[in-house]
Amino acid sequence: MHDRPRALAERSLIDVGLVLLFIVLPHSLSGDAYVRFQALSELIEQGKISNMTFAFAGPLCSAPLYFLGKLLFAPAWWIARFNVIVLAVGLIAADRIMRDDVDRGLIRKFFLVLLAASMFPNHLRGYYGEVFTAVLVGVGILALRFGRTVAGWSAIVLGVVNTPATTVGLALIVAKQVWETRRWRHVVPMVVALAAILFEAWFRRGGPFVTGYEGWGGAPTVMPYAGRPGFSYPFLFGVLSILLSFGKGLVFFAPGLLLAANARAALASERLRGAFDLWLLFLIGLILVYSKWWAWYGGWFWGPRFFLFASIPASLAIAVHVNEPRGRSLGMLLGVFGALTLSAWVGLNGAVFDQRDLELCVQNSYALEFLCWYTPEFSVLWHPFVSSLSVPADQIVLVAYVVAAYAWLAAPVVPEIAKTAVSTTSVRQA
Repeated sequence: MHDRPRALAERSLIDVGLVLLFIVLPHSLSGDAYVRFQALSELIEQGKISNMTFAFAGPLCSAPLYFLGKLLFAPAWWIARFNVIVLAVGLIAADRIMRDDVDRGLIRKFFLVLLAASMFPNHLRGYYGEVFTAVLVGVGILALRFGRTVAGWSAIVLGVVNTPATTVGLALIVAKQVWETRRWRHVVPMVVALAAILFEAWFRRGGPFVTGYEGWGGAPTVMPYAGRPGFSYPFLFGVLSILLSFGKGLVFFAPGLLLAANARAALASERLRGAFDLWLLFLIGLILVYSKWWAWYGGWFWGPRFFLFASIPASLAIAVHVNEPRGRSLGMLLGVFGALTLSAWVGLNGAVFDQRDLELCVQNSYALEFLCWYTPEFSVLWHPFVSSLSVPADQIVLVAYVVAAYAWLAAPVVPEIAKTAVSTTSVRQA
């Protein structure tokens, strides 16, 4: 296929994906999302400032949608779709930042993986804060490495203020920037972010170091460290769980990370390579923080809630290999195909099945919740095969979209696998 028809097809898949995620994807305001919505509603309707544990940066940015909802449909309808709008704006900004320095085909495939074959579809169902932080920090890092320093740092700081635990990731980014440039001015964003976080805590909760999480520790269960508050979980167990657990592990939910080293080496754009490095550093910061947190698993939530950001470098890693599969070994091609296939299932599963039929994990004060973290039978990824869940009729179009996007992305890889396998066999026989 020539470049122009290919580009048109990929742009169409991206546009259709955004429309489906806005209109067809189920949206709701439940759990922590409802707490955030209620805080925004009280501020607008009553002038009341909530002392909720979550930061107000994201909800404040969604306020225009609340007012729009008073004119059309309802505030809750628009607010539940805020994260879809955030991602769409982020993709537009990322495209404008990269378009003059990065292969356009790679950009389009990167966006397509994010929309159809990552953790984003599930996170777009609600009004949680991870999408806002992931998009702003991810795009901000791009802007920073592509020479738009002020805009980049501004977006990064806003994203970090929205999730204070990400300050460790910010510190790693700052350290790398200072090391590379030998300029201490890059410390300023860290100071600004910390000041904003401390000020918000003082303004809304009465003290700069009052987080609202004091004393929180979850329900005691058979698990040996359950019920302990704060950063009480053993670090090693936290790292292993975050990376490898069947129900929360990044190996399963962001398999593109396994291709990161090869993808980085294949990037032609030095600026994009620099952004990729910072993305990985930020992700490492998240792992360092949350591995000690008692609720490393993210509470009652589909997949690794706190690690949505991992989808950004993981998706780019897959896109790099899919965009140019030629010249790779058979083992690498099979790895790319496997990572793409699993990622597509992650996207479809999160969009369509969520946590259906897993109520056992929350019954009796979450006594058996660990089954959803660690066992394949109760993992959100594999439970649909155990319980034979059906696809709701109104979401069949989402399944069709993910399958179409997957087929498009896999199309360049499959022939290369066959060709390389034949070539390898011929060489061995000779």
